[in-house]
Amino acid sequence: MDATSRPTDHIGDWPLAGQVYPVEYRTNARTGLPQVHVLGFYAERPYGAFATRRFEPLAEVWLN
Repeated sequence: MDATSRPTDHIGDWPLAGQVYPVEYRTNARTGLPQVHVLGFYAERPYGAFATRRFEPLAEVWLN
C-alpha cells in the first residue's frame, strides 16, 4: 500500500501502510476510473475515495 503523498486538503481518515482494510471499488462518475472506498472510514474532504494505486488486493469476496 502506498500511504504517501497525502493531499494537504484531506480531512478524514487515512490508510496506514501494512494494514488490511475492507474496501469497495466504485467507478468515478466524472472520470469513469475505478476508485477505492475504505469501508468505515470518515472523510470530509475532498472525498472519501482513494486511487487504486494506493492498495494491493489480498482477497476478493463477492456477496450476493
